[in-house]
Amino acid sequence: MSDKRVGRARVKICGLRDAGTIRAMDGLAVDEVGFVFAKSRRQVEPETAASLIAEVKRLRSPQGDAPKTVGVFVGASLEGLRELLAVAPLDVVQLHGDEDPELCSSVRDELGKEVWKVFSVSGEDAAGTGHERLFPFQGTIDAALIDTAGGGTGQTFGWEAIPRYAAAAKAIGVPLYVAGGLHPDNASELLGNNEVDGVDVSSGVETDGVKDIEKIRAFVERVKAR
Repeated sequence: MSDKRVGRARVKICGLRDAGTIRAMDGLAVDEVGFVFAKSRRQVEPETAASLIAEVKRLRSPQGDAPKTVGVFVGASLEGLRELLAVAPLDVVQLHGDEDPELCSSVRDELGKEVWKVFSVSGEDAAGTGHERLFPFQGTIDAALIDTAGGGTGQTFGWEAIPRYAAAAKAIGVPLYVAGGLHPDNASELLGNNEVDGVDVSSGVETDGVKDIEKIRAFVERVKAR
């Protein structure tokens, strides 16, 4: 992936667990669909993910292509990923833990998958630049994603940090995605005030902990309208 901007942010819907919701997404401008393999109430087993990945590959966006499939991992090992990918053929490995550049590079080179690295943002990061965190990963990842510290909290972080991370991502030649507390009612605000390449949503498109296709539709429409 490159950091070339095409005017509209990419949309990743994360934490999918059922085929019915995926099928209902047909025709929506969703760029990536995420499955959680880390311990979480949204966690899926590899065999379940394999069948859901097949459903995603049947989807078509308005441009006629299927979303990419992304697996969310924390503290994964190269061998563990190799075994899982043999069952669930994901397009992208998204790493949320303390993974180092060497592991990211190995996943790309040995497993042949895109790698997204997640950087947790807390209050003190608003004063930083992001460069010192992203630069060690130059040449080893395909995208950077910033999320509220803890991940999966449904809470936003201080968005004043976004321009610094966006500059760092651009400097190392990768797109920047933003996650953390996003929902249909604040997506436009985020994109109206920040230049980012993609947004990642999970709990913000749920009702009572279950993915809500109407909220997914509203989120996608508001992001793509920017």
